[in-house]
Amino acid sequence: MSATGIWFTQFSRGTSALMGRPVTFALAVTTIVVWAISGPLFHFSDTWQLVINTGTTIITFLMVFLIQNTQNRESAAVQLKLDELINAVKAGNNALIDLEELDDDALALLREKYLNLAREARNQQADNSGQVAGA
Repeated sequence: MSATGIWFTQFSRGTSALMGRPVTFALAVTTIVVWAISGPLFHFSDTWQLVINTGTTIITFLMVFLIQNTQNRESAAVQLKLDELINAVKAGNNALIDLEELDDDALALLREKYLNLAREARNQQADNSGQVAGA
């Protein structure tokens, strides 16, 4: 990983942790309340509105990248954990490891296969339940 990548990962983790705290939310609410209260002082001018619009737009724009980075890392970690579980279970199908890399058509075929297996299992369960109830 490059130095920039390492820096961004550390920055992203730290910022995500900070942004997820109640005190940060309280600070954001306080900022909005102060802005709203200051409206009469600035005669609800276009500049007054522009300040909050620009500020929130910039913060939202930057947070999208941080959130996406966090989601990507968490998703990769979950996929690796699932891959390890599939690998560790003797009856597991190792061909299912790294499925997220398959194209949509291949995933659709596999999904249909497992939907059919689920239908068969439910039908078998319903048949067994009927036999028990009728016995």
